[in-house]
Amino acid sequence: MGDRQPYLNGGYYGPSIPPPAKTKRRYNTPGFGCCCFSCIGSCLRCCGCCILSLICNILIAVAVILGIAAFVLWLIFRPNAVKFYVTDANLNRFSLDSNNNSNLHYDLDLNFTIRNPNQRIGVYYDEIQVSGYYGDQRFGSVGISPFYQGHKNTTVIGTKIEGQNLMVLGDGARADVKEDEKAGVYRIDAKLRMSVRFKFWVIKLWKFKPKIKCDDLKIPLVSSNSSSGFKFQTIKCDFDLS
Repeated sequence: MGDRQPYLNGGYYGPSIPPPAKTKRRYNTPGFGCCCFSCIGSCLRCCGCCILSLICNILIAVAVILGIAAFVLWLIFRPNAVKFYVTDANLNRFSLDSNNNSNLHYDLDLNFTIRNPNQRIGVYYDEIQVSGYYGDQRFGSVGISPFYQGHKNTTVIGTKIEGQNLMVLGDGARADVKEDEKAGVYRIDAKLRMSVRFKFWVIKLWKFKPKIKCDDLKIPLVSSNSSSGFKFQTIKCDFDLS
């Protein structure tokens, strides 16, 4: 019984017991503070995304509408390439000076046939320049007066390239000249550079600058006896719209 603690009948004095901590409630004031800036940033981001999405949708809609319109116009007009032919050619003179082998005298007549196969498309030929080439070198050119070609129309144009020009001919080109002189038939190229506009009903499109190449024209010299019996053959030209 010696381990039993004595009964305490008096007041007990010890460390004071702290009162329970009071919990503070936090109230958020609407429209102020960090929450306000966060809402503004979210709204700006949302508005930016909406605007970009709207612009993309508008661009896609415009592209689709233009594509459908182009397809409908193609179905209506069914455009076909204009066709160019060299139907006749006469070489009246093509010779080098005896004293100066670089001075070329030429007199060339070319007849072109231009066919517009389109039923609803007309063509304005604002500028046309015809150039003659021999051995990849241009020896002369001439311009053609502007004209309009209607639907389903065939137009024949006559040109004359005449004059003299200095030609820097290498050994290979000189050999070709001698060979052509012997045969009486000259291999000449013709190129057309032009500015055209297409007309759909009352709508006129912007200008195009196609390139027309009429290569390897075998043209007999009129005064040559060795070319007797040789006739010029119609050549279809290459049409390049680029």
